[in-house]
Amino acid sequence: MSGLTITSTVKLSSGYLMPLLGFGVYQNYTTRDSVLEAFKAGYRHVDSAQVYRNEADVGEAVRDCGLPREDLFITTKCVSKTHGYESTLKGVDASLAKFKFDYIDLFLIHDPYSGTERRLATYKALQEAKAAGKIRTVGVSNYGIKHLEEIRDAGFPMPSVNQIELHPFCQQRPIVSYCREHGIVVQAYCPIIRGKMDHPTITEIANKYNRDPAQILIRWSLQKGFVPLPKSATPSRIHSNTKVYNFELKEEDVAALDALDRGKDGAVSWNPVDAD
Repeated sequence: MSGLTITSTVKLSSGYLMPLLGFGVYQNYTTRDSVLEAFKAGYRHVDSAQVYRNEADVGEAVRDCGLPREDLFITTKCVSKTHGYESTLKGVDASLAKFKFDYIDLFLIHDPYSGTERRLATYKALQEAKAAGKIRTVGVSNYGIKHLEEIRDAGFPMPSVNQIELHPFCQQRPIVSYCREHGIVVQAYCPIIRGKMDHPTITEIANKYNRDPAQILIRWSLQKGFVPLPKSATPSRIHSNTKVYNFELKEEDVAALDALDRGKDGAVSWNPVDAD
């Protein structure tokens, strides 16, 4: 893992490359400025969603940043209340219009709350949007093993990505194992535990490496082979969260963080991986 840099990517099952560090924009009320700052800091991957209501701001930052569109990787998602075949096809077009993009790099089903029939209808629509060139890669978010199996059993290609809550307190190990076995890249949301980083183990390791706790947690996520999506609207934090490439956590420190797992009890978000 010592070869990791801010430009490191992972090849998805769709054939496209995704930067290993992403910038989350949930509940960001200065999205355009924050995304421009993130691009300055070296991020090339931004994680948005229809329900965040900031796709237009992300699109504006992409146009204003001066970087080639093909160097950037932009994600959006459709939440369960919009699920269904026709509504998803319309939703893809609506997202493209808000971003003012020709294509979206990664489109995720945001959550599994809509039930089997609507989940699969949504997935079918996303596959068709991909075939039409509107989406490059299709994935899911908050999917448990049964939701992933449902896709396989329906005869669809497996998603390229599953984005789940993931940090030392909530490691979702069975889902991670399943994803690894099936070539699904795992993205980690809430990688810095929504700022709840004062556990003595985290503090001790941060002191040992002379780093802040967020940097330790992001580095842990990268060394575990995840794609962390830290979010911040504070320019100094946006930059400091990228300063994770000139040190490596020793095996015993990774193990100490691994030992903090509390399973589902460790979740700090909705984490709807057990939805029916």
